[in-house]
Amino acid sequence: MKRWRRPPLQHPLASPMARAVESLSTALSPSTTRNYNIAVRSFLIYVGATYPEVIRLEQLRRDPHILGWMASLRAQTPPLATTTCIGRFIALRAIFSELAWSSQIAELARLLRREDIPRTPQSLPRPLTAEQDQLLQQELLRRNDLVGNVFLLLRHTGMRIGECVDLSYDCLHSTGPNQWAIHVPLGKLKTERMVPVDDFVRDLVHRLRFFRSLDPLPTDERLLAWTGTKESLLARLREYLHMVCYSVDLPTDLVPHQMRHTYGTEMVRAGMGFATVMKLLGHTSPRMTMCYVDVTLTDLQREFELARSKPRHLAPQPKASHMPVRKGLDGLIDSFQASQHALEIFRRSLPNGEKRKCLDRLANRLTKILAELRNLHTT
Repeated sequence: MKRWRRPPLQHPLASPMARAVESLSTALSPSTTRNYNIAVRSFLIYVGATYPEVIRLEQLRRDPHILGWMASLRAQTPPLATTTCIGRFIALRAIFSELAWSSQIAELARLLRREDIPRTPQSLPRPLTAEQDQLLQQELLRRNDLVGNVFLLLRHTGMRIGECVDLSYDCLHSTGPNQWAIHVPLGKLKTERMVPVDDFVRDLVHRLRFFRSLDPLPTDERLLAWTGTKESLLARLREYLHMVCYSVDLPTDLVPHQMRHTYGTEMVRAGMGFATVMKLLGHTSPRMTMCYVDVTLTDLQREFELARSKPRHLAPQPKASHMPVRKGLDGLIDSFQASQHALEIFRRSLPNGEKRKCLDRLANRLTKILAELRNLHTT
Protein backbone atom coordinates (compact mmCIF):
# COMPACT_ATOMS: atom_id res chain seq x y z
CA MET A 1 0.00 0.00 0.00
CA LYS A 2 1.44 3.35 -1.05
CA ARG A 3 1.88 5.81 1.79
CA TRP A 4 -0.07 9.04 1.41
CA ARG A 5 2.00 12.20 1.62
CA ARG A 6 0.88 15.77 2.17
CA PRO A 7 1.52 18.21 -0.68
CA PRO A 8 4.42 20.62 -0.12
CA LEU A 9 3.44 23.80 1.65
CA GLN A 10 3.23 26.83 -0.64
CA HIS A 11 4.43 29.82 1.39
CA PRO A 12 7.29 32.31 0.88
CA LEU A 13 8.73 31.46 4.32
CA ALA A 14 8.69 27.70 3.70
CA SER A 15 12.07 27.68 1.93
CA PRO A 16 14.18 29.46 4.61
CA MET A 17 12.51 27.48 7.36
CA ALA A 18 13.18 24.22 5.52
CA ARG A 19 16.88 25.15 5.33
CA ALA A 20 16.87 25.85 9.06
CA VAL A 21 15.29 22.45 9.77
CA GLU A 22 17.87 20.75 7.57
CA SER A 23 20.68 22.50 9.42
CA LEU A 24 19.26 21.60 12.85
CA SER A 25 18.52 17.95 12.08
CA THR A 26 21.83 16.97 10.52
CA ALA A 27 22.68 14.63 13.42
CA LEU A 28 19.15 13.99 14.68
CA SER A 29 16.79 11.07 14.16
CA PRO A 30 14.15 11.12 11.41
CA SER A 31 11.37 11.35 14.00
CA THR A 32 12.87 14.58 15.40
CA THR A 33 13.16 16.03 11.90
CA ARG A 34 9.52 15.14 11.32
CA ASN A 35 8.52 17.00 14.50
CA TYR A 36 10.38 20.10 13.29
CA ASN A 37 8.55 19.95 9.96
CA ILE A 38 5.18 19.53 11.69
CA ALA A 39 5.81 22.64 13.79
CA VAL A 40 6.83 24.64 10.71
CA ARG A 41 3.79 23.50 8.75
CA SER A 42 1.43 24.34 11.61
CA PHE A 43 2.91 27.83 11.99
CA LEU A 44 2.96 28.68 8.27
CA ILE A 45 -0.60 27.45 7.72
CA TYR A 46 -1.75 29.79 10.50
CA VAL A 47 0.28 32.76 9.23
CA GLY A 48 -0.76 32.19 5.61
CA ALA A 49 -4.45 32.05 6.51
CA THR A 50 -4.50 34.87 9.08
CA TYR A 51 -1.75 37.25 7.91
CA PRO A 52 -1.23 36.71 4.16
CA GLU A 53 0.77 39.93 3.92
CA VAL A 54 3.65 38.33 5.87
CA ILE A 55 6.07 37.05 3.21
CA ARG A 56 9.51 37.87 4.71
CA LEU A 57 11.23 36.90 7.94
CA GLU A 58 11.71 40.58 8.84
CA GLN A 59 7.93 41.01 9.02
CA LEU A 60 7.43 38.44 11.77
CA ARG A 61 6.48 39.87 15.16
CA ARG A 62 5.88 38.28 18.52
CA ASP A 63 2.51 40.00 18.72
CA PRO A 64 0.34 39.13 16.86
CA HIS A 65 2.02 36.37 14.80
CA ILE A 66 3.63 34.15 17.45
CA LEU A 67 1.13 34.78 20.23
CA GLY A 68 -1.75 34.28 17.83
CA TRP A 69 -0.36 30.94 16.62
CA MET A 70 0.13 29.73 20.20
CA ALA A 71 -3.45 30.71 21.05
CA SER A 72 -4.77 28.89 17.98
CA LEU A 73 -3.01 25.69 19.07
CA ARG A 74 -4.64 25.83 22.50
CA ALA A 75 -8.05 26.52 20.98
CA GLN A 76 -8.10 23.53 18.63
CA THR A 77 -10.98 21.06 18.82
CA PRO A 78 -10.33 18.41 19.96
CA PRO A 79 -7.67 20.11 22.09
CA LEU A 80 -4.03 19.19 21.61
CA ALA A 81 -2.27 17.44 24.46
CA THR A 82 -0.04 19.67 26.57
CA THR A 83 3.02 17.64 25.62
CA THR A 84 2.21 18.13 21.91
CA CYS A 85 2.00 21.90 22.36
CA ILE A 86 5.26 21.90 24.30
CA GLY A 87 6.97 19.95 21.54
CA ARG A 88 5.83 22.38 18.84
CA PHE A 89 6.80 25.45 20.88
CA ILE A 90 10.29 24.05 21.53
CA ALA A 91 10.76 23.07 17.89
CA LEU A 92 9.72 26.47 16.53
CA ARG A 93 11.88 28.25 19.10
CA ALA A 94 14.92 26.28 17.94
CA ILE A 95 14.12 27.06 14.30
CA PHE A 96 13.86 30.80 15.00
CA SER A 97 17.19 30.69 16.86
CA GLU A 98 18.80 29.02 13.84
CA LEU A 99 17.24 31.58 11.46
CA ALA A 100 18.43 34.46 13.67
CA TRP A 101 22.00 33.25 13.24
CA SER A 102 21.84 32.25 9.55
CA SER A 103 19.80 35.27 8.37
CA GLN A 104 21.47 37.79 10.67
CA ILE A 105 18.11 38.88 12.12
CA ALA A 106 18.62 38.93 15.88
CA GLU A 107 14.96 39.71 16.61
CA LEU A 108 13.90 36.24 15.45
CA ALA A 109 15.58 34.63 18.48
CA ARG A 110 13.33 36.68 20.80
CA LEU A 111 9.99 35.86 19.15
CA LEU A 112 9.38 32.77 21.25
CA ARG A 113 10.66 32.93 24.82
CA ARG A 114 11.51 30.26 27.33
CA GLU A 115 8.68 31.33 29.64
CA ASP A 116 6.17 30.74 26.81
CA ILE A 117 6.72 27.01 27.08
CA PRO A 118 4.40 25.50 29.71
CA ARG A 119 5.61 22.98 32.22
CA THR A 120 5.35 19.35 31.35
CA PRO A 121 2.38 17.76 33.14
CA GLN A 122 3.37 15.34 35.88
CA SER A 123 3.52 11.85 34.43
CA LEU A 124 1.98 9.33 36.79
CA PRO A 125 3.02 5.67 36.78
CA ARG A 126 0.72 3.55 34.65
CA PRO A 127 1.53 -0.09 35.41
CA LEU A 128 -1.00 -2.77 34.59
CA THR A 129 -2.97 -4.09 37.51
CA ALA A 130 -2.13 -7.60 38.69
CA GLU A 131 -5.33 -8.93 37.09
CA GLN A 132 -4.70 -7.15 33.78
CA ASP A 133 -1.09 -8.31 33.69
CA GLN A 134 -1.97 -11.94 34.38
CA LEU A 135 -4.84 -12.03 31.88
CA LEU A 136 -2.82 -10.37 29.13
CA GLN A 137 0.20 -12.64 29.57
CA GLN A 138 -1.99 -15.75 29.58
CA GLU A 139 -3.60 -14.71 26.31
CA LEU A 140 -0.23 -13.90 24.70
CA LEU A 141 1.16 -17.27 25.79
CA ARG A 142 -1.90 -19.05 24.44
CA ARG A 143 -1.55 -17.40 21.03
CA ASN A 144 2.21 -18.02 20.87
CA ASP A 145 2.54 -16.17 17.56
CA LEU A 146 5.17 -13.71 16.38
CA VAL A 147 3.67 -10.50 17.76
CA GLY A 148 2.51 -12.21 20.96
CA ASN A 149 6.11 -13.19 21.68
CA VAL A 150 7.22 -9.63 20.92
CA PHE A 151 4.90 -8.26 23.61
CA LEU A 152 6.00 -10.91 26.10
CA LEU A 153 9.57 -9.80 25.43
CA LEU A 154 8.57 -6.20 26.11
CA ARG A 155 6.87 -7.19 29.36
CA HIS A 156 9.84 -9.12 30.74
CA THR A 157 12.65 -6.76 29.72
CA GLY A 158 11.13 -3.28 30.15
CA MET A 159 12.21 -2.21 26.66
CA ARG A 160 10.53 0.53 24.71
CA ILE A 161 8.63 -0.75 21.71
CA GLY A 162 10.88 1.28 19.40
CA GLU A 163 13.95 -0.37 20.92
CA CYS A 164 12.44 -3.81 20.47
CA VAL A 165 11.91 -3.46 16.72
CA ASP A 166 15.54 -2.32 16.41
CA LEU A 167 16.96 -5.41 18.16
CA SER A 168 19.64 -7.21 16.22
CA TYR A 169 19.39 -10.91 15.41
CA ASP A 170 22.28 -11.68 17.79
CA CYS A 171 21.01 -9.44 20.62
CA LEU A 172 21.11 -12.34 23.13
CA HIS A 173 24.48 -12.74 24.87
CA SER A 174 25.74 -15.32 27.33
CA THR A 175 27.26 -13.61 30.37
CA GLY A 176 28.12 -16.73 32.36
CA PRO A 177 26.93 -20.26 33.14
CA ASN A 178 23.13 -20.17 32.65
CA GLN A 179 23.25 -16.38 32.61
CA TRP A 180 21.92 -14.30 29.73
CA ALA A 181 21.51 -10.65 28.81
CA ILE A 182 19.91 -8.77 25.91
CA HIS A 183 21.79 -5.94 24.27
CA VAL A 184 19.35 -3.05 23.80
CA PRO A 185 20.58 -0.72 21.03
CA LEU A 186 20.67 3.06 21.07
CA GLY A 187 17.19 4.25 21.90
CA LYS A 188 15.24 7.35 22.78
CA LEU A 189 17.87 8.88 25.08
CA LYS A 190 20.81 7.83 22.88
CA THR A 191 21.82 5.21 25.42
CA GLU A 192 22.41 1.49 25.07
CA ARG A 193 22.38 -1.12 27.82
CA MET A 194 22.54 -4.80 28.71
CA VAL A 195 19.41 -6.19 30.39
CA PRO A 196 19.87 -9.47 32.34
CA VAL A 197 17.18 -12.03 31.48
CA ASP A 198 16.11 -15.48 32.62
CA ASP A 199 15.53 -18.72 30.74
CA PHE A 200 12.00 -17.70 29.80
CA VAL A 201 13.18 -14.59 27.95
CA ARG A 202 16.01 -16.57 26.36
CA ASP A 203 13.42 -18.98 24.93
CA LEU A 204 11.37 -16.00 23.69
CA VAL A 205 14.35 -14.75 21.69
CA HIS A 206 14.91 -18.23 20.24
CA ARG A 207 11.25 -18.35 19.20
CA LEU A 208 11.52 -14.95 17.51
CA ARG A 209 14.61 -16.14 15.68
CA PHE A 210 12.62 -19.13 14.45
CA PHE A 211 9.84 -16.87 13.15
CA ARG A 212 12.48 -14.70 11.48
CA SER A 213 13.91 -17.73 9.69
CA LEU A 214 10.47 -18.45 8.21
CA ASP A 215 10.04 -14.92 6.86
CA PRO A 216 10.64 -14.62 3.10
CA LEU A 217 12.23 -11.19 3.44
CA PRO A 218 16.02 -11.14 3.12
CA THR A 219 18.00 -11.07 6.36
CA ASP A 220 18.99 -7.57 7.45
CA GLU A 221 20.54 -8.56 10.82
CA ARG A 222 17.35 -7.56 12.65
CA LEU A 223 15.40 -9.84 14.95
CA LEU A 224 12.10 -8.61 13.49
CA ALA A 225 11.39 -8.27 9.79
CA TRP A 226 10.35 -4.84 8.53
CA THR A 227 7.80 -5.08 5.75
CA GLY A 228 7.74 -1.30 5.41
CA THR A 229 8.82 1.67 7.47
CA LYS A 230 9.46 1.51 11.19
CA GLU A 231 6.35 3.61 11.83
CA SER A 232 4.13 1.19 9.92
CA LEU A 233 5.56 -1.75 11.88
CA LEU A 234 4.92 0.03 15.20
CA ALA A 235 1.37 0.78 14.09
CA ARG A 236 0.74 -2.91 13.35
CA LEU A 237 2.10 -3.92 16.76
CA ARG A 238 -0.15 -1.45 18.56
CA GLU A 239 -3.14 -2.62 16.53
CA TYR A 240 -2.38 -6.22 17.56
CA LEU A 241 -2.37 -5.25 21.26
CA HIS A 242 -5.68 -3.46 20.79
CA MET A 243 -7.16 -6.61 19.24
CA VAL A 244 -5.85 -8.85 22.04
CA CYS A 245 -7.24 -6.56 24.74
CA TYR A 246 -10.61 -6.52 23.02
CA SER A 247 -10.71 -10.32 22.82
CA VAL A 248 -10.18 -10.79 26.58
CA ASP A 249 -12.36 -7.86 27.73
CA LEU A 250 -9.47 -5.65 28.79
CA PRO A 251 -9.55 -1.86 28.26
CA THR A 252 -8.66 -1.22 24.64
CA ASP A 253 -6.80 1.98 25.52
CA LEU A 254 -3.88 0.01 27.01
CA VAL A 255 -0.62 0.90 25.27
CA PRO A 256 2.66 -1.05 24.98
CA HIS A 257 4.52 1.47 27.15
CA GLN A 258 2.48 0.39 30.17
CA MET A 259 4.36 -2.91 30.09
CA ARG A 260 7.53 -0.91 30.70
CA HIS A 261 5.89 0.74 33.73
CA THR A 262 4.80 -2.68 34.95
CA TYR A 263 8.32 -4.08 34.61
CA GLY A 264 9.88 -1.21 36.57
CA THR A 265 7.30 -1.46 39.36
CA GLU A 266 7.75 -5.24 39.53
CA MET A 267 11.53 -4.89 39.92
CA VAL A 268 11.18 -2.41 42.78
CA ARG A 269 8.65 -4.62 44.59
CA ALA A 270 11.01 -7.57 44.17
CA GLY A 271 13.59 -5.69 46.26
CA MET A 272 15.82 -4.30 43.49
CA GLY A 273 17.61 -1.06 44.32
CA PHE A 274 16.35 2.14 42.74
CA ALA A 275 19.66 2.87 40.99
CA THR A 276 19.64 -0.61 39.44
CA VAL A 277 16.07 -0.17 38.14
CA MET A 278 17.12 3.16 36.66
CA LYS A 279 19.98 1.41 34.84
CA LEU A 280 17.72 -1.39 33.58
CA LEU A 281 15.22 1.07 32.12
CA GLY A 282 17.95 3.13 30.47
CA HIS A 283 17.05 6.35 32.25
CA THR A 284 19.44 9.24 32.81
CA SER A 285 17.80 10.73 35.91
CA PRO A 286 16.04 9.33 39.01
CA ARG A 287 13.14 11.71 38.40
CA MET A 288 12.39 9.96 35.13
CA THR A 289 12.42 6.57 36.85
CA MET A 290 9.96 7.79 39.49
CA CYS A 291 7.47 8.44 36.69
CA TYR A 292 7.61 4.72 35.84
CA VAL A 293 7.54 3.14 39.29
CA ASP A 294 4.26 2.87 41.16
CA VAL A 295 4.86 2.82 44.93
CA THR A 296 1.52 2.05 46.54
CA LEU A 297 0.38 2.17 50.14
CA THR A 298 0.82 -1.60 50.29
CA ASP A 299 4.49 -1.20 49.34
CA LEU A 300 4.97 1.46 52.01
CA GLN A 301 3.30 -0.74 54.63
CA ARG A 302 5.55 -3.69 53.71
CA GLU A 303 8.72 -1.60 53.97
CA PHE A 304 7.52 -0.14 57.27
CA GLU A 305 6.89 -3.57 58.78
CA LEU A 306 10.29 -4.77 57.52
CA ALA A 307 12.02 -1.83 59.19
CA ARG A 308 10.13 -2.43 62.43
CA SER A 309 11.01 -6.13 62.42
CA LYS A 310 14.74 -5.30 62.51
CA PRO A 311 15.02 -2.16 64.62
CA ARG A 312 18.77 -2.31 65.12
CA HIS A 313 19.01 1.48 65.22
CA LEU A 314 16.33 1.56 67.96
CA ALA A 315 17.57 -1.28 70.17
CA PRO A 316 21.27 -1.99 69.51
CA GLN A 317 22.81 -5.20 70.73
CA PRO A 318 24.63 -4.71 74.06
CA LYS A 319 28.39 -4.71 73.79
CA ALA A 320 30.35 -7.33 75.66
CA SER A 321 31.33 -5.94 79.02
CA HIS A 322 34.92 -6.19 80.19
CA MET A 323 33.95 -5.57 83.80
CA PRO A 324 34.29 -8.54 86.17
CA VAL A 325 31.10 -10.40 87.04
CA ARG A 326 29.81 -9.28 90.41
CA LYS A 327 28.76 -11.75 93.04
CA GLY A 328 25.93 -11.92 95.50
CA LEU A 329 22.86 -9.71 95.21
CA ASP A 330 24.62 -7.30 92.81
CA GLY A 331 25.36 -10.11 90.38
CA LEU A 332 21.73 -11.29 90.59
CA ILE A 333 20.49 -7.78 89.74
CA ASP A 334 22.89 -7.61 86.77
CA SER A 335 21.61 -10.95 85.45
CA PHE A 336 17.98 -9.85 85.64
CA GLN A 337 18.81 -6.56 83.87
CA ALA A 338 20.53 -8.47 81.03
CA SER A 339 17.52 -10.80 80.77
CA GLN A 340 15.16 -7.83 80.68
CA HIS A 341 17.19 -6.21 77.89
CA ALA A 342 17.30 -9.43 75.80
CA LEU A 343 13.55 -9.94 76.28
CA GLU A 344 12.83 -6.37 75.15
CA ILE A 345 14.88 -6.76 71.97
CA PHE A 346 13.05 -9.98 71.07
CA ARG A 347 9.66 -8.48 71.94
CA ARG A 348 10.19 -5.55 69.53
CA SER A 349 10.98 -7.94 66.67
CA LEU A 350 7.56 -9.61 66.92
CA PRO A 351 4.44 -8.32 65.13
CA ASN A 352 1.44 -7.31 67.16
CA GLY A 353 -0.29 -10.41 68.46
CA GLU A 354 -0.67 -12.85 71.35
CA LYS A 355 3.06 -13.63 71.58
CA ARG A 356 3.97 -9.99 71.93
CA LYS A 357 1.28 -9.48 74.59
CA CYS A 358 2.63 -12.48 76.51
CA LEU A 359 6.12 -11.02 76.45
CA ASP A 360 4.70 -7.70 77.64
CA ARG A 361 3.35 -9.45 80.73
CA LEU A 362 6.68 -11.22 81.36
CA ALA A 363 8.53 -7.92 81.01
CA ASN A 364 6.25 -6.37 83.63
CA ARG A 365 6.98 -9.26 86.00
CA LEU A 366 10.73 -8.83 85.51
CA THR A 367 10.38 -5.15 86.30
CA LYS A 368 8.59 -5.96 89.56
CA ILE A 369 11.22 -8.60 90.50
CA LEU A 370 14.02 -6.09 89.85
CA ALA A 371 12.28 -3.54 92.02
CA GLU A 372 12.06 -6.04 94.89
CA LEU A 373 15.73 -7.04 94.47
CA ARG A 374 16.79 -3.40 94.64
CA ASN A 375 14.74 -3.00 97.83
CA LEU A 376 16.56 -5.98 99.33
CA HIS A 377 19.86 -4.43 98.29
CA THR A 378 18.96 -1.20 100.03
CA THR A 379 17.90 -2.85 103.29
